[in-house]
Amino acid sequence: MNTTASPKTALPVPSSDHLEERSRRARTEPMSVLGLGDGLYEIESANDHTYLVDLEAGRCTCPDHVFRDARCKHIRRVAIEITHGRTPPPGRIAVACHDCGDTVFVDESESEPFYCEEHALHPGDAVVDRETGDRLTVVDVSDLRADAVGIGGTDTTVAEYATNEDYEPDVPVVGAVYPHATVAQNGVVPESLKVYVFPRTRLEKAT
Repeated sequence: MNTTASPKTALPVPSSDHLEERSRRARTEPMSVLGLGDGLYEIESANDHTYLVDLEAGRCTCPDHVFRDARCKHIRRVAIEITHGRTPPPGRIAVACHDCGDTVFVDESESEPFYCEEHALHPGDAVVDRETGDRLTVVDVSDLRADAVGIGGTDTTVAEYATNEDYEPDVPVVGAVYPHATVAQNGVVPESLKVYVFPRTRLEKAT
């Protein structure tokens, strides 16, 4: 699973004259912050030293904390980065959106693929089949995996279906319908509303 570190930068200092020294250094010194999960963060400091911060326990491996028991600049910097939305809070991790690569924060327990809100699918969304270019409408986004869902009561799973071989077998399945339903005098013909299931990564949100 890929995680994303913030770039090693200094932050703007609002009214820095009233900040105590550690708070000032937490803001002004270039540092990068990488969320590791479980409330742990890796900090690379301006002098290229690397420290580990346990934010929930309020601990850091730097000398200032270990020998002085101080709330060091690294602990403060992690808190600042979280407040600014640049680093995920405890319980969440930073990952890349499967479709656009933008960084998103997700729960540590979530499984790939990950999507930003712009590319996440919801019932009613229009999507495009990457294999055929056909447009469909999403009716359900399931938690069930493509290698665990059978097609039409057969022993063949969605993942095993011939045109799905190039897509990950362990991703959720999405149910979708084609928008060309047959309409009779007494309404829509039910057979024309057949729901087809796809591996999530085969579908992309229509623009």
